[in-house]
Amino acid sequence: MDKKRSHFSGKIGFVLAAAGASVGLGNIWRFPYLAAKYGGGAFLLVYIILALTFGYTMIISETVMGRISRRSPIGAFQAFSDNKVYHAGGWINAIIPILIVPYYSTIGGWVLNYLFQYLVGNTSGVARDDYFTSFISNGVQTETWFLVFAFFTLVVVFAGVRNGIERVAKFMMPVLVVLSLIIAVYSMTRPGALAGIKYFLIPNFDNFSWMTVVAAMGQMFYSLSIAMGILITFGSYMKDDVHIEEATVNVEIFDTGIAIMAGLMIIPAVFSFSNGDATQLGAGPSLMFITLPKVFAEMGMTRIMGIIFFVLVFFAALTSAIALSESAISTFEDELNWNRHVSTLVMAGIMIFFGSLSSLGYGPLANVTILGMQFLDFFDFLTNSVMMPIAAIFICFYIIKVIGFHAVEHEMTKEGGTFKRKGLYQFMIKYLCIAFLLVILISSILQVLGIIII
Repeated sequence: MDKKRSHFSGKIGFVLAAAGASVGLGNIWRFPYLAAKYGGGAFLLVYIILALTFGYTMIISETVMGRISRRSPIGAFQAFSDNKVYHAGGWINAIIPILIVPYYSTIGGWVLNYLFQYLVGNTSGVARDDYFTSFISNGVQTETWFLVFAFFTLVVVFAGVRNGIERVAKFMMPVLVVLSLIIAVYSMTRPGALAGIKYFLIPNFDNFSWMTVVAAMGQMFYSLSIAMGILITFGSYMKDDVHIEEATVNVEIFDTGIAIMAGLMIIPAVFSFSNGDATQLGAGPSLMFITLPKVFAEMGMTRIMGIIFFVLVFFAALTSAIALSESAISTFEDELNWNRHVSTLVMAGIMIFFGSLSSLGYGPLANVTILGMQFLDFFDFLTNSVMMPIAAIFICFYIIKVIGFHAVEHEMTKEGGTFKRKGLYQFMIKYLCIAFLLVILISSILQVLGIIII
């Protein structure tokens, strides 16, 4: 099976593809507003610590599972145990990306629409208070842009691992870094931006609370694409001569660096626009689709900055959507023995059906809700708040009880590889990771119930 399976060309291919999976919409808008809300520099410090410990441990675990088994999530969980309980963990990991990519592509369609509006010069239109609401309630527009984004995603995945995913990642990720640097420098040089830079980079523990840790933990979990089946799938494409720890460190640095860059792009700009009012950072879609167009309109060079920013966000969204789709398609190939073409077409059908529910959920289907939520919000809650923490808990138990630390160490040290943080890894996965995941799961559910606010 290993000989027939596609592979990344080497470490760079894996790192850029995994980083592309990690760097998505969560980095661009979720990280900055959470950082602003929960202590600025204090939040950033906690996030970095968690990424180097909790995040590192989970990335290693999923990548090792993928490379040892040479299978997508379901097969990886079945490779070493006949226990049906563990097999359920594989199915949960496999289903998550199938449910995420349709609604994620809906948001990707929103991004494409804004990029188009800046390209045609409609800078004043997108800065209006009611523009975003009127756009998402227009079913024809949202469906059209959703289908365009889905088409871009599926074309890349259809081309395969090396010719599609790796080639696109090698182009888009360096461009993404350059664009983020341009916007960050421009943002940090605006009048009044220095206050935002200080707030974001210098820890002020007067603003620190337990919710700072909880919010940073949840953001790190989502930002690194943990428990989405992606890292298991990409690990299965990794050659034996690629050292997992070295590759993992590069993914950590890339993802955390882009998150910090996003903070420097957005927080100083909003501080400058709002005269130091951090509450203007808002939350969710309101930041990226309502607040930032107003910021660009006030900053000058409106059209250019809008184009650069939404090209950046489009690249980030597309690389993540590609990774999610690849995880799902790999499962179809492995478990159903379908070829890539058939698997991609089936995924296209799934994306169009579930994605259309999300894209029309604020317009023609606005009166149809599940548990009081629109389709997009429901799918987001189901996958991010419930399924992903549970899937990650299964991964931890599978490593501890089935694969074992010895097998992990053997895989890490193949072909002269290192395992410098071996002690940290064993301590984290044995004693802390499951506890952290339970905190994420419980706090996410309590948030949706309105008992706590993150």
